[in-house]
Amino acid sequence: MDPTDRIRSELETTAKVIADSAPAVAGPLAELARVVAERLRAGGKLLAFGNGGSAADAQHLAAEFVVRLGRDRPAMAAVALTTDTSILTASANDYGYEEVFARQMEALGRAGDVALGLSTSGNSENVRRALVRARELELYTAAFLGAGGGTIAPVVDLAVVVPSDDTQRIQEVHIAMCHALTSFVEDITETD
Repeated sequence: MDPTDRIRSELETTAKVIADSAPAVAGPLAELARVVAERLRAGGKLLAFGNGGSAADAQHLAAEFVVRLGRDRPAMAAVALTTDTSILTASANDYGYEEVFARQMEALGRAGDVALGLSTSGNSENVRRALVRARELELYTAAFLGAGGGTIAPVVDLAVVVPSDDTQRIQEVHIAMCHALTSFVEDITETD
């Protein structure tokens, strides 16, 4: 296949998966935006985390909350639990990789915050454990998932599940969801 045709096909596939996912994710994403805005107004923060590409998405989301997405506005409190290599490696060494986010949740999470885990498979054990810990600490828990939601969907307050089993496409929808969430929260908090 010609490279231009291949690229066009990849982009068209991405656009189709995003469009096909919209009916499944729009309602839950709007609910999450409402909750996040409410929690931020009350002094809470967003704690985001995931592995691999999902770690990058968590960092991207936190950056857009703290800095901005589409317009100048006050900073919004968000932290990516994926960025401190000393904490990640010490926790993995001392407690096992399954605990790297749960340990940070215990240290940083407070009632009134929102914990957002990202997992394309829905089965990332370290993400699941952190969300379980977050619920124990009385945080609102949400997850961006794929592949039917896996073992994580049943343990969160709100699961936003991309209806796909293709990791690459799920990641592409997740980053679009991160942008939509930030934009919605900006809109909601601006009208206050």
